[in-house]
Amino acid sequence: MAEREQDVLRAASMYYLQDMKMEVIARQLNTSRSTVSRLIKRARETGLVEITLRPASTRAPGLGRAIAARFGIDAYVVPVPDHANEVERLEQAAMASARLLASWFDSDMVLGIAWGTTLAAISRHLTPKPTRGAAVVQLNGAANTRTSGIEYAGDLISSFGAAFGAAMHQFSVPAFFDYPETKAAMWRERSVQRVLDVQHRADIALFSVGAVAGAVPSHVYSAGYLDEDDIRMLHDEGVVGDVCTVFLRADGSYRDVHLNARATGPTPAELQRIPRRVCVVAGDNKAVPLLAALHADVVTDLVVDEVTATALLSIAGPAYDVASRGRPRGGALVGPSTAGAAVRPGPVGRDGAR
Repeated sequence: MAEREQDVLRAASMYYLQDMKMEVIARQLNTSRSTVSRLIKRARETGLVEITLRPASTRAPGLGRAIAARFGIDAYVVPVPDHANEVERLEQAAMASARLLASWFDSDMVLGIAWGTTLAAISRHLTPKPTRGAAVVQLNGAANTRTSGIEYAGDLISSFGAAFGAAMHQFSVPAFFDYPETKAAMWRERSVQRVLDVQHRADIALFSVGAVAGAVPSHVYSAGYLDEDDIRMLHDEGVVGDVCTVFLRADGSYRDVHLNARATGPTPAELQRIPRRVCVVAGDNKAVPLLAALHADVVTDLVVDEVTATALLSIAGPAYDVASRGRPRGGALVGPSTAGAAVRPGPVGRDGAR
């Protein structure tokens, strides 16, 4: 660890764990009080220190443990006031997700991101964390009949790339091709294969679930990606939502959904090859598609607001047989903010990412 990083760790440990005043820390480190203040601020910005508030009345810890046990994933339930609207719940989940991502993503790693309302919210809360040899890659195409999608997806990719100092790989294809044959031909092009190769090397995938309606409509349903015939077909086939623009039924099935033959996002089977798959969800309309995503086994880490977590468990039915899925039961953490702070040893690198 570099000398500067050692000073950040020492200052944070003294301040948060030993309850020492800044003046005392300054004498211990042979520096000024203002420098100590900057070191402590740096510890928060880099994710070395996470500060969370845990109201006594919150249901979040119990909900997190219940979701972790039920689905065999790691669940991070974000406490929100009962009166919070869906936009406020989304912002809280986005803030918690941005902090968690900074603790997981590091040098020499590849981050795959989908696009959409939730990812855009997360991008607004990213704090800079320079990395070396890292890359950010777009997981699904963004063009439609109204727009090329380059500006929308490009801005999103740029936000993540700039925050981590990572190389950026855009996926300049439509969200949905008009014909499956066109997709098959494009997938043979070397320029497309280059991006697909980066996707296949991803250590972390970051995405949400799409839902047709609600106070915060999913971008794929509200921005001209689907016409009326497409929507009607999805309803007829029992589709409840999507992950990375691949549509799912309530039971998590997707292979025989016709529109998926034209979709450019990774299928659940392809996502499962990525070690850590982070799903961020907030909103009353997201509980059903979230359950479908869990049935499809595309989630290893879930960040969800308290209200949506309650709705998920209410519709989930009998507990999963976690052992049969080959994943250990995950833990539950409360975000975004416990009275107090946790000093982390540092982010997980490529070898430690799940």
